[in-house]
Amino acid sequence: MNVFSSFLSQLPMYILSLPVLLMAFSVHESAHGYAALKLGDPTARNLGRITLNPVKHLDLMGTLCMVFFQVGWAKPVPINARYFKKPKRDMAITGAAGPLSNLCLSLIHLIILRIAMIFISNICFEESMEFYWAGKTGDAFTGSLSFTILSLVVCLLCLGVRLNISLAVFNLIPVPPFDGSRIFYAFLPTKLYFGVMKYERIIMLVFLLLFALGALTGPLETVLVFLSNGLFSLAGLWNMDGYAKGEVGTTLVNMLNYVDALL
Repeated sequence: MNVFSSFLSQLPMYILSLPVLLMAFSVHESAHGYAALKLGDPTARNLGRITLNPVKHLDLMGTLCMVFFQVGWAKPVPINARYFKKPKRDMAITGAAGPLSNLCLSLIHLIILRIAMIFISNICFEESMEFYWAGKTGDAFTGSLSFTILSLVVCLLCLGVRLNISLAVFNLIPVPPFDGSRIFYAFLPTKLYFGVMKYERIIMLVFLLLFALGALTGPLETVLVFLSNGLFSLAGLWNMDGYAKGEVGTTLVNMLNYVDALL
C-alpha cells in the first residue's frame, strides 16, 4: 500500500517528465542512426528510425525505468556493421553518438534555462520569496497563474538537463547492450573482443540483476548528482553542494520547490 501511495504521489511529476523523456530518447536513437548512415550503413534510415517521432523508438521497460528510476533506454537502432569500412571503429563512433547527443541536449536546456532565468527572476523573485517564507512560517500560499506557469516551464527545463545527463551516463556504462560497450570493445584486441562477445548475454544478465537488486543505484546516483550540480554550478545557478547562487539561483530553487509542493 505504501509503494502504491508513493507512486500516486509522484505520478504528476512522472507525467510532467514524459515530454522531456520522449525527446531525449528520440534524439538519442536518431543520432545513432544518423552516425551509422554517415559511415555507410543505411539500415536505420531504411527502417524509418532517423526520426524525432518517439513512437519509433520506445522500449516499454526502458521507458518505465527512466520514468521511475531516472535511468533507462530506448529501442536500439539496428546497425549492420558489414557496411562499415572499419567495423570496430565505426561501431564505437555510432555508439558514442547517442550519449553525446544527450549531453548536447542537456547543455541546450541549460543554456535556455540560464537565459530565461535572467528575465524570470526579475518577474518572480518577490513571489518566490513569498512562497519561501510561507513555508518557513507554515502560512498558506497560492501562487499566481503566471508564477505557476513559469515555475512549470522552469521545472521542464531542469528536467531536460537532468534526464539527458542520466540517459547519457547510463548508456556509457561499458556493458552490453549499452552504448558504452561498443566504445569499450573498440579498444580490445581482436582475439579478446570475440572472446568477450561470446559472453555478452551473460554479462548483460548479471548487470541487470545487480541493477534490479539496487547494488548499482548508489554509485550511479552519486555520479548523476555530481554532474548535474556541476553543470548548474557552471551556469551560476547553484553551488556543487546544491545551495542557490544569488537572486537568480534563489528564484530558481524556490520555483522548483513550489512545483514539488504543487504536484
